[in-house]
Amino acid sequence: FPEMLSNPKLVPVPGTLDVMMNQNVTLSCRTDSGFPPVRYTLFKHNQKVATVNSTDLSPALFNVTISSASDMDGYKCKAEDNISTGGKYSNSLTFTLLEPISKPLLSSPTSQAKKGQNVTLSCLSENGSLPITYIFFKGKRNISPPVKTQKREAAVIFLFINSSGDFGTYKCKAENSFRNNTKYSNSFNFTLAEERNYSDPLVISLVLIFLLLIIGLALAIHFFIIPSYKASE
Repeated sequence: FPEMLSNPKLVPVPGTLDVMMNQNVTLSCRTDSGFPPVRYTLFKHNQKVATVNSTDLSPALFNVTISSASDMDGYKCKAEDNISTGGKYSNSLTFTLLEPISKPLLSSPTSQAKKGQNVTLSCLSENGSLPITYIFFKGKRNISPPVKTQKREAAVIFLFINSSGDFGTYKCKAENSFRNNTKYSNSFNFTLAEERNYSDPLVISLVLIFLLLIIGLALAIHFFIIPSYKASE
């Protein structure tokens, strides 16, 4: 007796679900048992794409092109033979888009710092498939372990400004699973914040107080001392 038709398996060839935009992809649909010939039909979002007839149990190959977001998912295939009714459907298939990352932006809430101050640096690529790994540099020296982000969010590190050497040039780099697509950020420099001179306001305050005393003394002489002197004559 012929074996009952089994649910086919839909897999990409050569086996990865990671794709790039405008990439041609081959899908393989195969059932392990059934009564040949077998008719395979590929569907995308329940719409028929193509049909292939197989005289034995060898896989059917379908070529698709990833040209938009709607091409990323919704794939299924159906296997039918001469003795099974209704046919059998495969698993659904969803691709993961590999998108090259954009040049990351390196920034900080403050561009001025002074010795003994804690500061932060943020690095973010606004485009590119996740996850993204960031590494921070000062000059050519690596100053952080790799920071991997699973969401579209900036990688942040904390720095302590301890000496004049900490005011050097900082950069970060970003990379993802898109091959040969490492991008470096803009350069960022902290500048030394001017120390506030507290003696100047003190001097100004003392001068104002002295002037007010002089004015007060002059008014007292004019309105009190001189009239009382004239009255006593």
